[in-house]
Amino acid sequence: MTKMRNAAASNDQRETDRQPRPGERERSGPGRDVRRILDVDALRGFALLGILVVNVWYFASGFAFHRVLDPAYDSGLDHGVHTAVALLFEMKFYLLFSFLFGYSFTLQLDSANRHGAAFHPRFLRRLAGLFVLGGIHALLLFQGDILSTYAVLGLVLLAVQRIRPRTALILAGVLIGLVVLFFASLALASVSSVDQAAALTAGQQTTEALAGGPSSVIAEHLRTLPTMVAGTIVLQAPVAFAMFLLGLAAGRHRILADVSSYRRGLRLLQLIGYPIGLAGAMTVVGLGGIATVEGLALTTATGPALAAAYAASMLQLFHTGVGRRVAAALAPGGRMALTNYLGQSLVCVLLFTGVGFGLVGRIAPLGVLAIAAGIFAAQLAVSAYWLRGHRYGPVEWVLRAVTNAERPAWRR
Repeated sequence: MTKMRNAAASNDQRETDRQPRPGERERSGPGRDVRRILDVDALRGFALLGILVVNVWYFASGFAFHRVLDPAYDSGLDHGVHTAVALLFEMKFYLLFSFLFGYSFTLQLDSANRHGAAFHPRFLRRLAGLFVLGGIHALLLFQGDILSTYAVLGLVLLAVQRIRPRTALILAGVLIGLVVLFFASLALASVSSVDQAAALTAGQQTTEALAGGPSSVIAEHLRTLPTMVAGTIVLQAPVAFAMFLLGLAAGRHRILADVSSYRRGLRLLQLIGYPIGLAGAMTVVGLGGIATVEGLALTTATGPALAAAYAASMLQLFHTGVGRRVAAALAPGGRMALTNYLGQSLVCVLLFTGVGFGLVGRIAPLGVLAIAAGIFAAQLAVSAYWLRGHRYGPVEWVLRAVTNAERPAWRR
């Protein structure tokens, strides 16, 4: 019984091991809200797709890290694909993933309180595990890792866990506003983000390094890591924490627990989010993308609106006849989000770098998108198969063992 309570208290994605079938409400008991865990997992799976579509370019070409287009991508179709990705995906989906981290935090906290379990020690061990996994990920696979950032920000989230939802919303707005103000001030001071000539030279060097063997790839990760960390500090970290706070506020109100009660609010998010988000994204593309400080300021200001509209659309879709099947397909990927996030990087390293097939700089943008789609489809199929016989994904199992300081059950 003690082990069961410990496991329930530290579950990072749901309150019980039982996964509801598509369209099914979980039964409510005394003091317990009706929840639709399937929606949370499916939304997380959708976010994973967007993250892969953005991250795959950092493996496919060394120029992406330096925020310039690979000169080999010179056709109208190549530019069109890059424009579509920048318009619809770039700087959008990590916001949704961060929001779900904050939302899931409330589920973990409530579960611990309900079972009378000590939350803080377990959550601290979980954050330590995430930090180590993130460090390994950044060194061996992808220097753009977000797990270590989440681990550090998780400490701050733990410190402000009692914040009121309204205060959380205000603080989130302030954080985003400060980032926008920072980049806007750089724009007013005529500070240029990217020296095109230097970026092209650096992009070629990175491409050559990624085409080398394991030592060359790791050396390139170490060389570019300081730049990535600096960008995380001034942009990704504060915005991600703002989304944590929004997720925390949404979790307190159980917005994802019963979507039908918030249909009007979801429609409002669509009506406001799509015009603002798409107009902002088109303007950013016209300004030269996130290679400019003006683009960074504008995408920080309007990106959350488009991310919110995406989430609202998917949540409403999940409650239609076709949408229930979509949710059922996405949910296994979301339940194994950590395994799949790391797995995406591993597969891309094997495909694009000299560690494996060495396709870096050799695949046209449309082909890169097709590869990303294939990877994600394979992950959904493998996740569904795996979860038929296992309680958790492989990496989730490791993190759960660290969190609980005990060996979890491997199979169902």
